[in-house]
Amino acid sequence: MTATTSIATALTDLLFDRQIDVDTAFARHFTDDYRQRTDGVWSDHAEFVEHITHLRGVVTDGRVEVHDELIAGDRYADRHTIHARKTDGSEVAFEVLVFAELATDGRFRQIIETTTMLSGRTEDRDLGSAR
Repeated sequence: MTATTSIATALTDLLFDRQIDVDTAFARHFTDDYRQRTDGVWSDHAEFVEHITHLRGVVTDGRVEVHDELIAGDRYADRHTIHARKTDGSEVAFEVLVFAELATDGRFRQIIETTTMLSGRTEDRDLGSAR
């Protein structure tokens, strides 16, 4: 396996680095056959890109704080908090638990995650899967 991506790097590129377009950021960190399950709901490549594109319209900036990270062969796990400022000036934070499968090139092939909102408004609760 080549160098492995990380959730922090992938999310920073996808959500917060506006110098990189969504498709380029996706290709850098995820395989073409990527699938993700967030809080029990599956998304394919196109649905995930739709989700990230939506979030880029809602979020202005933020950061990813990794608390725990483990890589073992083609398996990846982490616990992180994503802190984001929305376009309306409000802030939101989610703790995310991730279990992932990596491709041989080190990109994510599949992620299963569970999100817990730590702060934010009631209407922000579904940001982890909003499209």
